Amino acid sequence: MKRIRFIFMLYCLFLSVPAWSQNTGCSDIPGFADFNFWVGEWDVFDNNTGNKVGENSIQPMESGCLLLESWASIDGGTGTSMNYFNPVTGEWRQLWVSAGRYAIDIVGGLRNGSMFLEGSIYNFGGAVWNFRGTWTPNVDGSVRQFFEQFNHDSEVWEPWFDGRYVRK
Repeated sequence: MKRIRFIFMLYCLFLSVPAWSQNTGCSDIPGFADFNFWVGEWDVFDNNTGNKVGENSIQPMESGCLLLESWASIDGGTGTSMNYFNPVTGEWRQLWVSAGRYAIDIVGGLRNGSMFLEGSIYNFGGAVWNFRGTWTPNVDGSVRQFFEQFNHDSEVWEPWFDGRYVRK
């Protein structure tokens, strides 16, 4: 009888470990909260003109293991990104795809209080450029998002987008 009880307890333990490990989330793991300043519902403005250019929703998913971005510009353009921290490499990664026929794949992490990611932007026509983005939280609760694309002809980083995220 003790042997059956022992086997039953082991069986229950083995069944509960996978279920527990899949529902623990990532909020307590160092690195996963580094980009939380970007989470929320935002109106997005062009820093150069002050004009509203769109709206963005950044939502934690998978118990805080992933940030899902849903972008909509005022002219009807859309895009989606998945942003996640890889605790093995110690890096954040953003994978972005838009109906505008380009994709972005950038990696990095926090630098002096800003999230800095760099990699490539891919035009669906076949062109590839070096690309980088910086997200900086401001004292007023807004966030500056600054993207740059490397110009291979002039060998200079050029601004691609400079936006200000204001909470709704």
